[in-house]
Amino acid sequence: MSRIYMDYAATTPVHPEVVEAILPYFSEHFGNPSALHAIGQEAREAVETARDSLARLIGAEMDEIVFTSGGTEADNNALVGTVRAAGDRPCHIITTAIEHHAVLETCEDLEKQGTRVTVLPVDGQGLVDPDDVRRALTPATVLISVMHANNEIGTIQPLAEIAAIAREAGVLFHTDAVQTVGRLPVNVNDLGVDLLSLSGHKLYGPKGIGALYIRKGTKVAPLLHGGGQEQHRRAGTENVPGIMGLGVAAEIAIRDMAADAETQTALRDRFIRGILDSIDHTTLNGHPVKRLPNNVNIGVAYVEGEAILLNLDQLGICASSGSACSSGSLEASHVMLATGCPPELARGSLRFTIGKWTTGEEVDTVLQVLPDIVAKLRAMSPINNPDRR
Repeated sequence: MSRIYMDYAATTPVHPEVVEAILPYFSEHFGNPSALHAIGQEAREAVETARDSLARLIGAEMDEIVFTSGGTEADNNALVGTVRAAGDRPCHIITTAIEHHAVLETCEDLEKQGTRVTVLPVDGQGLVDPDDVRRALTPATVLISVMHANNEIGTIQPLAEIAAIAREAGVLFHTDAVQTVGRLPVNVNDLGVDLLSLSGHKLYGPKGIGALYIRKGTKVAPLLHGGGQEQHRRAGTENVPGIMGLGVAAEIAIRDMAADAETQTALRDRFIRGILDSIDHTTLNGHPVKRLPNNVNIGVAYVEGEAILLNLDQLGICASSGSACSSGSLEASHVMLATGCPPELARGSLRFTIGKWTTGEEVDTVLQVLPDIVAKLRAMSPINNPDRR
């Protein structure tokens, strides 16, 4: 059975050019980058080449890039590292209700250790109000953390406006840009951020590799100790194949991003119109314009999203009901609830995320089968059948 993959927000396939580039670093160029001999220096050169590529992708300097194991570690390092670097002073962090769990759960842990956290609300389309950020500031605020674009509903936040507020207050500003780096133009100076998290497997690179951008002069204590790697900011022997793969993925993004975004935006809008026109009692979740080019998140009333997903999967169609990190949970999405969506509708939300190899024919196939699946499931549940209310 051929499969249609529409879960690119969860992970992307590794680009064939990335696979080809990294294979020699498992065998021929396998050295430890800290070694002084030739094989080690080959590995070191690969790491620094990748660092340069990634820096150019986000408009940073090479020495502002710290390689990590992924976006979760980068988020943890940004939050925990900022608090640790503040020493004994009281600390306060401002974040939003729709952040990834890597930020929200880290904030919860920091709260247990004495850090005060303010979690800001969002509006019905998932946007945070910059004025709410300003009002939440206190003399103890050390960090504002607002994601660039939401991984579930695709809403893009007004980062530049929030950054201006942070600069005026002398507060560091972090963004989780896992969903935007490689999909949208991201320039750390234009955004005004001091810290930025990204992940390789969201932009056609390998899993297990990511990075934290740390603006020069920003004090962030390391999470890991035991070596001087990454300018003493992240101990541990570098994952050379992973880093090399992230670098090649960054080069591909520099080359292809604009064309990919144009194609995906057209498919996205066609997909959204097709669902809303063919299935009653459906709504678009997230902002209609300020959204990721590949994100289609639809609320389907009177049916459970998981049931739709299982039926789609039987037809070889891969989608999700929200964050991949929450898969298997029947709880309503915290993102959807934060937008004011009722729990029963939140549990009926579907996320289709398209990517580099999604075709119009695949979109048409989903649009053809989805209405019948929804109708069948609604008919099976008289309580949830809108025609029997």
